[in-house]
Amino acid sequence: MLALKTPAQPLQISSERIDVLGDALRDDVNLAVWQRSLPEHLAAFASSLLAQGEPLAESLSIELADSDAEPELHGLLSGYSDLPGQAAFLADVAWLVRAYACLLDARRIGLRLRALDGAMCPRFHVDHVPLRLITSYAGPGSQWLAEGELPRQLLGSAQAQPGEGARVEQIGYGHVALVKGERWEGNEGRGLIHRSPALPAGERRLLLTLDWLA
Repeated sequence: MLALKTPAQPLQISSERIDVLGDALRDDVNLAVWQRSLPEHLAAFASSLLAQGEPLAESLSIELADSDAEPELHGLLSGYSDLPGQAAFLADVAWLVRAYACLLDARRIGLRLRALDGAMCPRFHVDHVPLRLITSYAGPGSQWLAEGELPRQLLGSAQAQPGEGARVEQIGYGHVALVKGERWEGNEGRGLIHRSPALPAGERRLLLTLDWLA
């Protein structure tokens, strides 16, 4: 009689090398983080943008003829064209879209860029998406837990808190993360458990997310 093989716990991988993002495609990985150092001019633009003090929640559905096509970001941050560094910031966003599309051979990508002054998703949860790109241009990145730090049956409830002594990890500012969710084939029940970080009064985040739509 053959013994049932227990699936290995999903891994989380990080590196200062960009090719770590390709590890997100591995069956045994549910988080890959490129620990990039955010260029100073991008950080300066993000800081200036948040300093405007205005609400910001912009979204685009980007259609690509092929994964190497130049993404159209028409309208994104159009109200801030006079802010120094806007063109360079949009070029960086477009580069991330191209890299994400190339990795997944995607033809349609959902983009969201938001300024946040609080925890958008304060409870630990999993995403019901295939693979989401997340990066914070200003402010702290998402917090996450390794497998076993929180029983998955508690997710979605008020009891979804790690136990005493559990280690809460955090994606760094400027880092680019690929977070595998429940809708990635073969990753059911293995989506990364994560949450938005709490922010001190007066602090804001500038968060970019990309989702694979088709």
